[in-house]
Amino acid sequence: MKKAENIIVGISIGDLNGIGSEVILKTFDDSRMLELCTPVIFANVKVLSFMKKSLGLETPLHGIDQINQIVIGKVNVLNIWKESVDINFGTNEDNAGKYAIKSFIAATKALKENQVDVLVTAPINKYNIQSEEFKFPGHTDYLDKELEGNALMLMIQDTLRVGLLTDHIPVNDVAKQLTEKVIVQKIETIKLALTQDFGINKPKIAVLALNPHAGDNGVIGKEDDEIIKPAIKKLFEKGTLVFGPFPADGFFGNSQYEKYDAVIATYHDQGLIPFKTLSFGNGVNYTAGLNKIRTSPDHGTAYEIAGKGVADYNSFKEAVYTAIDIYNSRNEYYEISKNPLKTKEKQL
Repeated sequence: MKKAENIIVGISIGDLNGIGSEVILKTFDDSRMLELCTPVIFANVKVLSFMKKSLGLETPLHGIDQINQIVIGKVNVLNIWKESVDINFGTNEDNAGKYAIKSFIAATKALKENQVDVLVTAPINKYNIQSEEFKFPGHTDYLDKELEGNALMLMIQDTLRVGLLTDHIPVNDVAKQLTEKVIVQKIETIKLALTQDFGINKPKIAVLALNPHAGDNGVIGKEDDEIIKPAIKKLFEKGTLVFGPFPADGFFGNSQYEKYDAVIATYHDQGLIPFKTLSFGNGVNYTAGLNKIRTSPDHGTAYEIAGKGVADYNSFKEAVYTAIDIYNSRNEYYEISKNPLKTKEKQL
């Protein structure tokens, strides 16, 4: 198992016209970060040097052409393209999307091949990344295809963890996606993540209702009674500490979320609105359920402030911290699980 200071953090550059480069450079402008990990940014050192100069930053960069040239303790930039790129801060352009995906695909390949230990992705624009070669709504869907496991979007800020039964789909498709099979799989995924990635032995999980007032006994929709409740009951009877479905408004309004290790929302905005309200810009998006670790900040490209040097980098920094913490927690879990009898004998 690697020591924390040797963890290699792969970083995809995100939309070049957004704030991704800025929050990456600001994060590693603090040399203390290099005591925790060694970053490898999948981009081009000339482009990042331009960004650094235009933003008035001093982050030292170490350009490399091959991944085996990584230098521990430096901010490595792996040149995955050679040509110059026009940067137009704040502009939604297909070219920016092309390089964002080039970076992301290269970083994912390195993650799969164990050339980096974890992946942290800077924000992309879901519109300009689309092409014949890349037809995914975003990072999570691509990672779900490329890596082993079942991806689940889990938003984290300290002890607040909000997962999603459905994520980037239209609201009018949510009810169609909620089957007992999907609900059981997602809850089992989040339970495993809480155990192996966060060290919680018997996690308590809350599930939010799809309809207002949890359907009011079928008056405002039958999905909660006919689909969600049976799935929860099945898992509870097998020993999973899962509860609900709870009406979402009151659940967050009276701070019930504080009693649980994770909350699962039925659709994107039901979970993300309260999460972002409570997390104050320090939240992290973690793709749980996969055999590799990926995190990202909880914000988008923020074109409106791109290139102005005013972007808050706390969420990206927290994404790096979270990836490192999960890497260590998961390795410790694997180590203990390999020989539980031996561990027990040591304790005796």
